[in-house]
Amino acid sequence: MRWTRAVVPASALLIMIAGCGAGPSDRPHVAVERPPVPGESTASAQVPPPPAAEVPTKDLPWRECTRETFDMAGMGPGPAGLVLECADFSTPIDSAGTVLGNFRTGAVRARLPQTPPDAAPVVLTSGVDRSSGATLAGLATGPASALLTAHPLVAVDRRGIGTSQAIDCLPADIRSGLQDNAQFTPGGDAVTGMSDLSRNGTISCRDFLQPYDGTFDAAHAADDIEQLRREWNVDHIAVLGTGSGALVGLEYARKYGDRLARLVLDSPTPVGVDTVTRTETAVQGAEAALSAFAQQCAGISCSLGPDPRAAVTALIQKAADGQLGDISANAVRTAVIGFLGSPRADQTGRIGALADALSAAGRGDLGGLQALIDQQEAATATDGQFVNGCTDLPQTPPAPQVTDLAGIWAQKYPAFGRATALSMLACSAWPVTEAPAALEKLELPVLVLTGVADPVTGVAQASVTGALGAAGARTSTMTWQGWGHPVSAHSGCAQTALVAYLKDGRLPGDGTACPA
Repeated sequence: MRWTRAVVPASALLIMIAGCGAGPSDRPHVAVERPPVPGESTASAQVPPPPAAEVPTKDLPWRECTRETFDMAGMGPGPAGLVLECADFSTPIDSAGTVLGNFRTGAVRARLPQTPPDAAPVVLTSGVDRSSGATLAGLATGPASALLTAHPLVAVDRRGIGTSQAIDCLPADIRSGLQDNAQFTPGGDAVTGMSDLSRNGTISCRDFLQPYDGTFDAAHAADDIEQLRREWNVDHIAVLGTGSGALVGLEYARKYGDRLARLVLDSPTPVGVDTVTRTETAVQGAEAALSAFAQQCAGISCSLGPDPRAAVTALIQKAADGQLGDISANAVRTAVIGFLGSPRADQTGRIGALADALSAAGRGDLGGLQALIDQQEAATATDGQFVNGCTDLPQTPPAPQVTDLAGIWAQKYPAFGRATALSMLACSAWPVTEAPAALEKLELPVLVLTGVADPVTGVAQASVTGALGAAGARTSTMTWQGWGHPVSAHSGCAQTALVAYLKDGRLPGDGTACPA
């Protein structure tokens, strides 16, 4: 079943990573480890391990969907023997019973021939960044296969995203206007245009989704994962939350912490911060990732010339000035950040492909760039992501503040700052959801992965580890020195640590670093 609708009227952070590489690394597991602090307690070594995740005693009706999933994600085939399987399961619209009925939730399972049949699965959620199934497909494309060799992965798509019951609630003109940051709105006032588009889009989607419009937050996404645990008839599960999927993982911990065997938060979205802080953290990461990409691009003499970063920034400005036809500045930003933040594990080998598409656009050949825009908008800017993303977002800043930030960020973050600031207005009319209750208690060691140049969330682990620590959870943060998102899709070193944690619940030393 698919939800359908009738038409409704209506200063840059530059992190230069010497010798960095974006692909999976097979270098030693621990590159840098924080030395023990004198007098530090070693009690954690005597803490008994948490209960292990269990193999399902019942299972979903899986069907083979390898090619289908890769085609939907716009990715090439994975390693030989990889099997992707799809299944649906029914989830209550609201587990508290305030709204009756069920949604169809989609799941994708990945296995390799060497994956032990008696290994407990790991539940993967990437929230609203892109579908969890696409994140799983990306993770499976490269040679960093330690995780899949040890455990099957089961990706659960959020409501209205990926293989879950789809949402089609935005009229086409509103959808394209939001994707273009209202650049082509008559009158040329992007701030007013975005505010109008947000209002009309919000009315359209909320009218369409009534009475379910309040059930698309991270807490309800956690309920869907809990329903999967019940379908499997197991007592404990392991959860891997990447990007905004970390919000879902934290909500699962808050609501169902006694059912968690392991929790990994990979490149997490900040928690407990306002929208401006969250957005600025992300744009800092995007600028850092672009700098790292540019360094590698120049290193292989790519088609963007000796200064690839300047070439990308100039192309975005050309789009802003209307010199790329109907391609907007925000569309170019979406394409570039979407590429830099793709979970594909083979990004290093595709640097030339992005460079060629961008350099051709600079010469007037827009075909390659338009194809990349279409692919990334389909992956990251669907109606389901509009609904879920706006529902999860804290209070957005008022239009005058966005006007000021667009000017400030244009100077501070020259490639992506202005477009990113304007994009905050996409959710300006969406009602603010009541902030979820704080995580009160979690007696579980939690592994946190972060990258120094993450184009999706930026470096945001401090707010997450702070929330976990306040709840009593022990945490360990491992930092990857490369660019990309999420860490587990790109770093073999991080995957090795992740597998060890899944095995016995022991954390690596806090502050451990993985090489690029």
